[in-house]
Amino acid sequence: MTLRRRSILQLGVATGGALAIGLELGGCAFAPVGSGMRRHHAATGELRVAAWLRLLPDDQIVLALDRVEMGQGTTTGHAMLVAEELEVAPTRIRVEHAPSDRAFGNPKLAGFQITGGSTSTQGAWGPLRRAGAAARELLRRGAATTWGVPLAECHAADGEIHHAPSGRRARYGELLAAAAAHEVDDVPLKPRSQFRWIGTAVDRLDARDKIDGRAIYGLDVRLPGMLTAVIVRAPVPGAKVQGFDATRARARPGVVAVFEVSTGIAVVARGYWAARTAAADVEVRWDEPPLARWSSPAIERELERMTRTEGRAARSDGNAARALGRSARRVEAVYVQPFLAHATMEPQNATAWLHDGRCEVWAPTQAPGIAQAQISELTGLPPDAIDVHTTMIGGAFGRRTEQDYALEAVEVARTLKVPVQVVWSRADDFENDFYRPIAVARAEGGLDAGGRISALRYRVVSPSILDRNGGLFVGATLPARIPRAIRRVAVASPRALARGLIADPLSAEGAAELPYAIPAVRVEVAHAELRIPVGFWRSVGHSHNAMAVESFVDELLHAGGRDPYRGRRELLAAHPRLLAVLDLAATKAGWGKALPAGRGRGIAVHASFGSACAQVIEVAVEGTGVRVLRVVVALDCGLVMNPQIVRAQMEGSVVFGLSAALREQITFARGRVEQRDFAAYGLLRMYECPPIEVHFVPGGTEPQGVGEPGVPPVAPALCNAIFAATGIRIRRLPVEPALAAALLARSRGEVAS
Repeated sequence: MTLRRRSILQLGVATGGALAIGLELGGCAFAPVGSGMRRHHAATGELRVAAWLRLLPDDQIVLALDRVEMGQGTTTGHAMLVAEELEVAPTRIRVEHAPSDRAFGNPKLAGFQITGGSTSTQGAWGPLRRAGAAARELLRRGAATTWGVPLAECHAADGEIHHAPSGRRARYGELLAAAAAHEVDDVPLKPRSQFRWIGTAVDRLDARDKIDGRAIYGLDVRLPGMLTAVIVRAPVPGAKVQGFDATRARARPGVVAVFEVSTGIAVVARGYWAARTAAADVEVRWDEPPLARWSSPAIERELERMTRTEGRAARSDGNAARALGRSARRVEAVYVQPFLAHATMEPQNATAWLHDGRCEVWAPTQAPGIAQAQISELTGLPPDAIDVHTTMIGGAFGRRTEQDYALEAVEVARTLKVPVQVVWSRADDFENDFYRPIAVARAEGGLDAGGRISALRYRVVSPSILDRNGGLFVGATLPARIPRAIRRVAVASPRALARGLIADPLSAEGAAELPYAIPAVRVEVAHAELRIPVGFWRSVGHSHNAMAVESFVDELLHAGGRDPYRGRRELLAAHPRLLAVLDLAATKAGWGKALPAGRGRGIAVHASFGSACAQVIEVAVEGTGVRVLRVVVALDCGLVMNPQIVRAQMEGSVVFGLSAALREQITFARGRVEQRDFAAYGLLRMYECPPIEVHFVPGGTEPQGVGEPGVPPVAPALCNAIFAATGIRIRRLPVEPALAAALLARSRGEVAS
């Protein structure tokens, strides 16, 4: 982005006169620097280290943030990594989102320029520290040469290089020319014993801008001459426009244009409200796709039917069928979990401007690299003619790995030749999400004569995220020069794999890695083609598989007469990390202490994204409802980068998971989404949030995933607590209607579960 556009967007002070740090994360090693850096300095006055490290005469530091800030704390965490090695306070670093460029690929996600999979800190741990260390060493060498003193006598501290014997010191910005004459290769990093910032509760660097309104989200973008577009969308996913009448809409004040786009009818006006009110006047004739014949009860019945037939094996240890046949006792259960929306606070939006042979897009996207690739496909422009400027994001949870809103903005702006901002309504967002897939799972377990679990067969039926999304990610990594024919084959390959050759790993994750010591285990996956768009949702397959597996293991332990906590301990003897969090959560929650009637504790433990998490939830069942009284979280995420941010992530995960488990669901009637706003969707309210305690298992040499591991254990711990309080097993989510139905059935003398 140029200084002119940056000032238009009110994005703060320009980078001129600052110390700006960026780096390439795609490679395995930090690149050495040499003659290229010297030539660059001679031409520009900057000190540029490797691909994205520039030092300018001012003493500020600006970090090019390659993983976007969507509330999870990358702004602060990544600044801490650089600051630690560069020997400055994290508050000295100003952070800006990096541009769309393959140099900023995520090494933990196959080189995609994407924020997801709880990989941000994991992927940045080495490269960002090496970048700070390289800058530090260049400055030390420059100072030693300038002063004619041994390098060992020069040390960095608080943005300066000091020479203790002579008392000399110089600011970083004063040493650029001298530093440019040197080279660094394999720079030593600080040992953990010398960490000054890593491991401490550094306050969030982005908090002040968010409090006082300076932070720029997608909806805040403003460009000269910008118009606003609202899309009239299909009532059923997959429906196509057959015709439309926009006579009344075009007559409204402020309306500039109404025309068809790939996702519906674009109504463009001078302002959002003018566009939104005019959109209500557009009369559209839609076709009726096959989904219009389906409603949620029928979808659930079809998936339940599919659980009765064999799926594709994701894991097969021993002969589960034979072991089940020989078991002294068998237990079977079916778990039903609904489609879920992302329900981001900031609705989808993007701004596009095509000019001078280029395309610029401002978007709250998790995946600027994928956006760039898809925009290139849409416009025919080469990727290097497309600039995706990432803004802060008002909630994402996986939704903004999709680029539909950005593509809409480009499509409308291409027609009008002026900057256009596309803004979705809340109803648009709920009705046109890429939902967490519905999942129906059948679990069968066997117990031996001693009550020990001898076999487990688990079969899950779900729409495939890989089926729909895999090709998008493959396409984003292919070089632009790849011929279109080869590109089409490569992009189609993940779908072919998901549909026939493999058990979809995203549908199976969280079940295929079952850690319990059970002699015979078989996990199967079946793909349900429903033509309902599905996508990544916080913790992905772990979200639904953890609920079913941890609930069913609880059932089996109860059937065998074993305590849920101690029974898990026996089964996890070979997994010390899981044992440690299980023990910590149980101890802190006071497991085994008596509770009043109507109250219960439930426990669950799950490993995901490199971390292990256990939770104990305490509930009170009152009338036909449930009240969550307390949640205790124990987490092993390796090295805890910033306890304050990690604790906030766990608390947010619990609220997110409780909200989904208690009452959230997306249902369909004749292919149409029935929930169109927050009230209908049932988000957890502030006053309903229970006390949440977060405890860390110390240890680990590197940080692991944090954003998602706290979600999977929530639902099973909650359901297991309800069983402890009532004797009722909840096998269908959301909890509140399922529990009310079960309690009513019990009052009538019917089967309660």
